[in-house]
Amino acid sequence: MENNLIENTLLFVQKQLKEAEGGHDWFHIERVYKNTLLIANEEKCDILVCQLAALLHDIADSKFHNGDETVGPKTARIFLESQDVSAEITEHVVEIIENISFKGGNFEKQFSSKELEIVQDADRLDAIGAIGIARCFNYGGFKNRALYNPEILPNLNMSKEEYKKSESPTINHFYEKLLLLKDKMNTKTGKKIAEERHRYMEDFLEQFFAEWEGKK
Repeated sequence: MENNLIENTLLFVQKQLKEAEGGHDWFHIERVYKNTLLIANEEKCDILVCQLAALLHDIADSKFHNGDETVGPKTARIFLESQDVSAEITEHVVEIIENISFKGGNFEKQFSSKELEIVQDADRLDAIGAIGIARCFNYGGFKNRALYNPEILPNLNMSKEEYKKSESPTINHFYEKLLLLKDKMNTKTGKKIAEERHRYMEDFLEQFFAEWEGKK
C-alpha cells in the first residue's frame, strides 16, 4: 500500500507542477525527495511522513498564489484524504508544509518534529550550493529583477511580510537568505552537506564581485 501511495503522490505532484517555474518545478521536488531519503537514513524517523512531506511541500507555493499560504496545505490535505491516508499522518504532513519555509528567517515555527527537521534540511540544501545559485538567478529572471545594484543594500532585518514582498536584486538574496541557511540546519547530515555548499557560494560571490569591479 505504501508503495502505491508514494507512486500516486509522485504522479500527482508531477501533474500539478507541469507548468511550474524552473526553480520550483518537479525536478526541485525530486531533488528534495532524494535529499530527504539521504538524511532520513541517518535519523530515527517516520519515513512515510518524510516521503509524503518532501513530495508535497511545494505543491502550491504561496509565491505563485498571490502570497496565499493556505493553498499548499489545503491541496496536500485534499490529496492525502483522497488516498485514504490516516488522519494522524495527514495532519503531520500538513503541519510540516505549513512550517517548512524560511519566511525571512524571523518566523516562529508553530510545530516541531524530527520529520519536519529532516524535510526542512532537505529543502534548504536545494537552496544553496551550485543548484541554489542557479535557482536564485532563475527566479530573479522570472521576476525580472536586477542582478545586482550596489546602491540597494541587503535588508537583514525584514519581517515575514517584508520578505515576501521584497523586489531587491538577486545578489541581495544571498545575504538575506542563502548564506544564513548553513547555521539553520537541523540534522548532522544536513549540516555536513551545507558546509561544502556554503563555501561554494562564498567562492561564487568573491568571483562575482571581482568581475563586477573589473578586477578579473
